[in-house]
Amino acid sequence: MNRDGFAESMEPAKFFNKLGDSKVQCFLCPHNCVISPGGIGICRVRKNINGNLCSLNYGKITSMALDPIEKKPLYRFRNGSQILSVGTFGCNFNCSYCQNWAIAHANPKTYDMEPKQLVDRALELRSGGNIGIAYTYNEPSIWYEFVYDTTVMAKEVGLSNVLVTNGFIEIEPFKKLLPYIDAINIDIKSYDKLFYTDICGGELEKVKKIVEIAAKDCHLEVTTLIIPTLNDKPDEIFEMSKWLSSISRKIPLHITRFFPGYKMMDILPTPKDILIRAQREALKHLDYVYIGNV
Repeated sequence: MNRDGFAESMEPAKFFNKLGDSKVQCFLCPHNCVISPGGIGICRVRKNINGNLCSLNYGKITSMALDPIEKKPLYRFRNGSQILSVGTFGCNFNCSYCQNWAIAHANPKTYDMEPKQLVDRALELRSGGNIGIAYTYNEPSIWYEFVYDTTVMAKEVGLSNVLVTNGFIEIEPFKKLLPYIDAINIDIKSYDKLFYTDICGGELEKVKKIVEIAAKDCHLEVTTLIIPTLNDKPDEIFEMSKWLSSISRKIPLHITRFFPGYKMMDILPTPKDILIRAQREALKHLDYVYIGNV
């Protein structure tokens, strides 16, 4: 067992360099963690085992359900269909308001499933309207090795692959995965750099670059959770939607309602009038703006 209580995996990780003193540096996400022997990265799922980087969550499932595609949310991709949604544990962000903290930052129970087993399960559910697999619930990019192997296999048998992500991944691994992804929803936490560093532990500019790359090669939708007093300013929504429209006016934007959770219990749910105002600002630049979680 590792120090967080998970059964250890020896699955070799991708995208790292070996350093001196048996240290390794991970290049999967922009944190570029330098990890000493026996240590783990910020994501909690990539560990230095004897000078090699290994994935601790390969094939480790915490959540699985057949969901409407609109729940991802994807409103303009295969409307009315169902998709098998799966997640693991860990995250490379540390958002104070995390809606899925119980699997992203706690120690949930897991069960093992190989890529072929997951693909076979998705195929079995086709008769119920299932179109493929969505990698979601926690941050799927840190599940990279399992997601990559599964998406390749799923694509070969005609299943759709959907990624629901914070977009905090390095360009090289993202571009290697992208040919197997049919649709992606990227969560833009805020259009304020300080919000990203102070509230999420990430970088806005890195996420923006991934949005730009994704828009060229697959169906893209964007989600922003509106938190009162933190990222609800009309000019911020205006500037974000203006930037998105410079890529394409047709990128759907989902403006969703905040509810207290995790470490942020002192802020009330987002008033509906703030959501409506944000939608109005975004519609000045984008063709499709939806309000969700109300």
